[in-house]
Amino acid sequence: MPGLTTSGRKGWPISRSTPPRHYDASLTEERLFGWHADLFPVAQTGRHRIDVGCWRSDRHGAMQIVSGRYGARPRLHYQASPASHVPAEMLRYLDWFNHGSLSLDPLLRAALAHLWFLTIHPLDDGNGRIGRAIVDLAIAQMERTGSRFYALSAQIERERKGYYDTLETTQNGSLDITAWLVWFTDCYACAIEAAERSTARVLARVAFWQAQAGAAPFNERQQAMLGRLLDGFEGHVTARKWALLGHCSPDTAQRDIAGLVAPGLLLRNEGGSRSTSYRFVVT
Repeated sequence: MPGLTTSGRKGWPISRSTPPRHYDASLTEERLFGWHADLFPVAQTGRHRIDVGCWRSDRHGAMQIVSGRYGARPRLHYQASPASHVPAEMLRYLDWFNHGSLSLDPLLRAALAHLWFLTIHPLDDGNGRIGRAIVDLAIAQMERTGSRFYALSAQIERERKGYYDTLETTQNGSLDITAWLVWFTDCYACAIEAAERSTARVLARVAFWQAQAGAAPFNERQQAMLGRLLDGFEGHVTARKWALLGHCSPDTAQRDIAGLVAPGLLLRNEGGSRSTSYRFVVT
C-alpha cells in the first residue's frame, strides 16, 4: 500500500506556470505534470520511488489513502480507481474544468474541482498539494487576479481535521456532496475573516507607531514587548514575564515597565496579591 497518509501536506508547487501568475491559462496535462515535477525534483518519497510528471501507474499496488504508525495495521480512508482509468478520467476532468464548469458558481466550481481531482487521485504522490493548487487557480480565475490577501490553503491547514473528515465522508458516501460544499464555502469565509483580522492588526500597528513617532524613544526590550502586545499577547504583563522575555533582571524589567506606564501605554491592574500586573492600552 503506497498510498498517502492524511497529514503532512506542505505549501504550493513553485513553477513558472503557477496559478497566481497564469490564472487565465488553461489547465492541461502538461501544466499539471510541470507542477508535479517541480514538487518532486527527486523522484523519491519514503521507501518508494514515485512516478513524476505523469499519471500514476500503481506499480506498487492500488492507490490507497491510509494513516497510522509504521509497522501497525493502517487505517484505510479511501481507495482510488485503478491507474488504467486515470487518463480517460483526467481528460473528462480537464474538459470540465476548462469548458463545462464555467457556468457554475465560481466558488462551488473550485470546491468541485478539488473534490473531483482528489477522488481520481491521478498522481503517484502530492495529490493534495496539486489539488489545492487547482483551488488556487480556480479562485484566481473567479477573482480575475493573481493577487490575494487571504490564503485558503492556510485556512485548510488550520481546519485540517474537518477537511480530512469531510473529504473522507464525501468520497466514501453517496453522490450527495452537500456537506463538502458547505464545509468548503465555510472555510473560504473563514479565510476571508482571518485576512481581515490580520489586515486590521497590521493597520493598528502602523497607526500605533505613527502616533508614537514624536514620543520619547523606546529601548529594544520595550519595542519588542510593544510588538508582542500589538500582535495580541495573551494575558497581562508582569515584571517576571518581562524579565523572561527580555532576558533581563527583574529590576530592569520593572524600569522598562515604568517607562511605558508613564505615557499611559501600560495601566496597572487592580488587585493581584502575588505580583503586580499591567494591561496594554492603545492610545
